[in-house]
Amino acid sequence: LHPSCPIGFANAVRRRRGDGSKTETKCADSSGEHGAEPGEDSEKEKSPQSLQTGTYWLTRIVLLRSVAFIYLVAFSVAYNQNKQLIGERGLMSCKNFLNSVKRYVGGKIGAAAFVYTPSILWLLDWSDMDANLDAIALVGMALSAFVLVTGLANMVIMVTLWVLYHSLVNVGQLWYSFGWESQLLETGFLAIFLCPVWTLSQVPRCCPPSLICIWTFRWLIVRIMLGAGLIKIRGDKCWRDLTCMDYHYETQPVPNPMSYYMHRSPWWFHRFETLSNHLIELIFPFFTFLGRRMCMVNGAVQILFQVVLIVSGNLSFLNWLTIVPSLACFDDASLGFLFRSGGGAKKAVLEIQNEDAAGRTPKPTKGMLIRRVVNISLGILIGCLSVPVVMNLLSSRQVMNTSFDPLRIVNTYGAFGSITKERTEVIFQGTLSQDPKAPEAVWEEYQFLCKPGDVYRRPCFISPYHYRLDWLMWFAAFQTYEQSEWVIHIAGRLLSNDSTVLSLLDHNPFRGKGNPRWIRGEHFIYKFSQPGSTSAAQGKWWLRKRIGAYFPPVDLAGLRGYFQSRNWPHPHIPPNRK
Repeated sequence: LHPSCPIGFANAVRRRRGDGSKTETKCADSSGEHGAEPGEDSEKEKSPQSLQTGTYWLTRIVLLRSVAFIYLVAFSVAYNQNKQLIGERGLMSCKNFLNSVKRYVGGKIGAAAFVYTPSILWLLDWSDMDANLDAIALVGMALSAFVLVTGLANMVIMVTLWVLYHSLVNVGQLWYSFGWESQLLETGFLAIFLCPVWTLSQVPRCCPPSLICIWTFRWLIVRIMLGAGLIKIRGDKCWRDLTCMDYHYETQPVPNPMSYYMHRSPWWFHRFETLSNHLIELIFPFFTFLGRRMCMVNGAVQILFQVVLIVSGNLSFLNWLTIVPSLACFDDASLGFLFRSGGGAKKAVLEIQNEDAAGRTPKPTKGMLIRRVVNISLGILIGCLSVPVVMNLLSSRQVMNTSFDPLRIVNTYGAFGSITKERTEVIFQGTLSQDPKAPEAVWEEYQFLCKPGDVYRRPCFISPYHYRLDWLMWFAAFQTYEQSEWVIHIAGRLLSNDSTVLSLLDHNPFRGKGNPRWIRGEHFIYKFSQPGSTSAAQGKWWLRKRIGAYFPPVDLAGLRGYFQSRNWPHPHIPPNRK
């Protein structure tokens, strides 16, 4: 194992000799020890000028920038949508949630509250929760953008990002219930141990990337893929008879334009896709343990697979995030093409490799040895927390997207264990008519930002961005409104033209017309139109058929008791800000 940087301050001190013939690297701990040994000036000419295998300096830079990119997207989504979803007037106020947790743990904010719901929001002033949510998101955006742009990170920055996002996920309730939230937290936790404690340097000489940490990323991609593959084999019959891809592109949560065309692929291509999915998720992960070349093959296959999924559907930042641990399958020699020849990072790595080849590796300091113990402890921690995860993978009752520890350090994953064969959509409609049953009542439709609605609207392409409400509407469509009561909450807000909820929608048919008197939910079956057909020539991307009412027409007066029984602020009553 490579020694890692000390917990105490340790920096690489580079001194160029007067003749400029070589660069010496010295590593000093707080006592002033130096680990570099002198060499001959001619050694540089004999040293290789191409990157060697087996080191992960550049891999670390790529991993950190990739994690920072996902954090930036996630915090951007949070900044744009948190106030509407979990803010003061959100659909599920996080203040109310925290108050309910506080009551559950005994009425005070203490250790029990933090253990039950780990979040820094416990420490903040709740008088303006929207400001708290915005502050968390903005700090997260700023720190992740810094790491992404510069490639510089330390433990302090990465711990801060992890704590901030943890604080949002744990109070996000239904809106943060997706598997990729836990996956980002696990990935972000591992990224902490890639970094030196304080030093901000792309290539900190005294802090080589720990091979243990690299393997924790590899273990993560193995578990992600095996979890996804096994849940499919044990789940829907169509995965076993190779027909699931006949339906997936049309019925996935938020299709994109490519989904429209890929859905019409020949039957044999869909069989090939399904079989390839099984091979990639169930066979290729084991290549990780078969040496450098086979590990790289698995990494390349997994990245290509995720790119295909990105192109063919809007699955939030899930696929982008899954690429991150796959990058750990590559060492400096294989990732060197991503860096400029003669550039700072690549040149520094070449110098380090040359020094190591010449036997001038810095001697471990006390701090380095402590850090080595920390890295070994990380490996032991991940190993112990992986036991219930592996048992879950082996179980015939496998569950997916589940955490077995409150900090979500090691989790189970999986996706699309069952495939819906028909796409159903809930369409909100409103009318100004006093009588919702009157034949002359004109019902006008609301349009969401991305989910299917208007049959003439082209499917959107938003990955890696994520519209949380649009995704949850997909789940609501194959449930009932009794199972998804928040749908009625939205209806009540629409009756008052509530700007908070309307900001989550693309089109309000009553803008400038006054408030609708009634709102109803209609249930439709949606199918892609056939390319080249008359419908397609008319500009229709979708064909739809009404199933019936999803929920009956409702008005504000009729919803008053419904809202009060659930402690929701009635649209005409200001929310309790106490």
